[in-house]
Amino acid sequence: MFPFSNVARLWAFFFSPGIDSVEERLRSLGLPPLRGDGTGKYRIRITGNSGTGKSTLARELSAILDVPYVPLDSMFWKPDWGRPTADEFRAAVRAALDADPRGWIVDGNYRTQLGTMVTDEATDVIWVDPPLVLYFPRLCWRTALRLFRLAPPCSPGCEETVRSVFFSRDSIVWWCLSNHGRERKRQAEAYRLDGVHVGGKIRRIGGWGDELDAWKRDVRAMVLLKRQADAFAPEAPDSMHA
Repeated sequence: MFPFSNVARLWAFFFSPGIDSVEERLRSLGLPPLRGDGTGKYRIRITGNSGTGKSTLARELSAILDVPYVPLDSMFWKPDWGRPTADEFRAAVRAALDADPRGWIVDGNYRTQLGTMVTDEATDVIWVDPPLVLYFPRLCWRTALRLFRLAPPCSPGCEETVRSVFFSRDSIVWWCLSNHGRERKRQAEAYRLDGVHVGGKIRRIGGWGDELDAWKRDVRAMVLLKRQADAFAPEAPDSMHA
């Protein structure tokens, strides 16, 4: 017979939402959806496994906050899947982070090349952590669209092929599956040490989509309230008169 413990492990691997999101909501009660730097500027890093929706969320936040989006994939991958050196990549990312005083939104990991450079400078780190059974089919569908040239590649000139998708050690499909557990373990440890529930800057967004939708509504409400407050704030006098 197939041991029950193995069934439990498989269920947790594919279906588990990870850390109890209800517990996080209770601990995060009263906290703003984003910390920022205290002056209305945001430097946000979005992390998570491949296919979890990092880029989609980054583009949405960029539009909501009016902050530049810095996509690491398109900065790293050159045409025909060429790669820059670590120094070249770090220099390009450094320039992108310094380009706009409003801040930035970065999606992607690239820890080997960048180390903790982006995370250390971020005001907020958003860990996107849905169940594998939710995001893996979406990744497969996205990969199929790219394979048949019905969706743009992750970086210009980097087209998917049958060989790269099905017969390569670098297959994004295989990477997603094999990296799910490792990425969740790594991120969970970082969250334990620096999560918003302990006064840190990492916020985990898991579940089946409702939690993410609620959080984005909170971000929009925060931005709207700030704009209203700025609109009604009294203007400072241009000069002092004797």
